[in-house]
Amino acid sequence: MTTTYKPVYYGDYLHLPTILNAQHPRSSEVGAPAHDEMLFIITHQTYELWFKQIIHELDSILAILVQNPVPEHDVATALQRLERIASIAPILFQQIDVLETMTPMDFLDFRNVLYPASGFQSVQFRLMEIKLGLHRQQRVLTHLPLSDADKDYIGEVEKQPSLFSLIELWLERMPFIQKPSYSFWQEYQEAVGAMFDRDRTMIRVNSAMSAQAVDDMLTQTDMNEQSFRAFFSEEAYNALRESGAKRLSFKASQAALFILLYREYPILHLPFRLLQTLIEIDENFSIWRYRHAQMVMRMIGAKVGTGGSSGFDYLMRATSQHRVFADFSALSAFLIPRGSLPALPKEVASMLNFVYIDRQEQDKHSATRTAATDYVKTQVQAHFPHAYLIRESADNGAVVLHYTFPDDAAAAHALTFIAPLIDGMNAEYGVEVRVNAVPVHAA
Repeated sequence: MTTTYKPVYYGDYLHLPTILNAQHPRSSEVGAPAHDEMLFIITHQTYELWFKQIIHELDSILAILVQNPVPEHDVATALQRLERIASIAPILFQQIDVLETMTPMDFLDFRNVLYPASGFQSVQFRLMEIKLGLHRQQRVLTHLPLSDADKDYIGEVEKQPSLFSLIELWLERMPFIQKPSYSFWQEYQEAVGAMFDRDRTMIRVNSAMSAQAVDDMLTQTDMNEQSFRAFFSEEAYNALRESGAKRLSFKASQAALFILLYREYPILHLPFRLLQTLIEIDENFSIWRYRHAQMVMRMIGAKVGTGGSSGFDYLMRATSQHRVFADFSALSAFLIPRGSLPALPKEVASMLNFVYIDRQEQDKHSATRTAATDYVKTQVQAHFPHAYLIRESADNGAVVLHYTFPDDAAAAHALTFIAPLIDGMNAEYGVEVRVNAVPVHAA
């Protein structure tokens, strides 16, 4: 069945008449047209369009991560959309470059007619911050100059899970770092201790340093180790959370560090890229805030912003304080060299590698191996009635049948007879069955 669609015109599809007629300079309305106000309006409208796209991507990512568990293929989709958000950031930077072609005097031609409008009133920017996971208490300015309707809307969004909270829950569910016979954290703690012991030994045997330099380096090494020790204790870590020094939960931090340390394993590479992209997004927004702050300083100096903030001072404080995923960046302090990493148990390592099993092929191979083994048993029993099967074992995928015979001669004769039969069968069926023949006195 063929579906037909009504033809669409480019301008109608993009609603260009609406978009291109949405610029109404205030300076012209008050009778003092300022040429650069058009650039100012278009730049900020473009910001809002990109903010809308970022929110569109964030909403889809949140819908993926709210699942429990999160399917692996959906994690790949979430990563791809996070990378899209990260790629939008350079466009935001470039818009500042364009806006800075306007001089401070050009801006003063129309700045006085903007009061009290301000970038603080960008509801979409606040929604981005909230959906990413910026806490209300992290904001430098908590009382935003917004309408009651916008405040209510933002309040409702604040009640919903954020990207930070969902990533935290996702990390807490990671199954690899704790098994009945294995504790990653214990193994890692021992590896860290051994690493610092080696560092102390190297410092002490360095004859090129003075005694004071050796003491100073040993003191610094002790301090570095102490920072690790605080991270090993859930009680100490939670104290850091209560003080505001950490935000991510202890369990999620363990999982994130495990991912960073063992990212070469296939199963962990996708989560590693996801964490790196979150760090990149966080850094990009900080860079954008910094560039914005520098532009404000260039345009108005230390003047109060049109929205009533302290202008440059506020923006600079926001640059350092409005970080959502800083805990992931801080984990770099707890990485250790690859050579010092504890080897993962075979059980855990196998879980971290890609494994493909075709069940039908596996069943077919198992049936063929069973049939081949039964055939060999039948041949041995038919030609050597005094042979006795004492056990059956496996050796690197091969089936080994262990027989006893009355004497050495019978055992040797059996091996000579069976060898070509087994070789032909193994070649034909792609399985390996071996016979181990020993005299009864040697069994």
